[in-house]
Amino acid sequence: MKTVTIAPVRKTLTVKAAPARAFEVFTSGMSRWWPPTHSILKSPFKEAVIEPRAGGRWYHVGEDGSTCETGLVRVWDPPGRLVLVWQLGPDWEYDKDLDTEVELKFIPEGDGTRVEFEHRHIERMGEGAEKARAAVDAPGGWTAILEEFRKSVEGA
Repeated sequence: MKTVTIAPVRKTLTVKAAPARAFEVFTSGMSRWWPPTHSILKSPFKEAVIEPRAGGRWYHVGEDGSTCETGLVRVWDPPGRLVLVWQLGPDWEYDKDLDTEVELKFIPEGDGTRVEFEHRHIERMGEGAEKARAAVDAPGGWTAILEEFRKSVEGA
């Protein structure tokens, strides 16, 4: 059986803040910038949570207190690096056995931070992986999400 590899989704952006601030806004400040439309909650979106440690949970909380898992924290290395396990399949349902990765590197650059983003191992989603990759790489996917993050970091 042939294994198909799907190209990772890569994005780079520069934010006008130190790496420690960018890391903090991405992690503990995610509720301020994560688009409420990008959640699989049944209830309206209230907050996004990344537990600050390797092995921590990454999940959303609804206004009614319900939660839905997004994944886990694989690497917690502030302020330079964060690796999350993304466990949403191509049908946008949580799959505890799925293991794709979202890695962010926060690199000092001049007065700000260059954020290098990569969502990889998308082929592990199996059938529907190419469609899922197209969706997360579309203008309304990671590009829009990371733009909201940038605006939050910069106080726009």
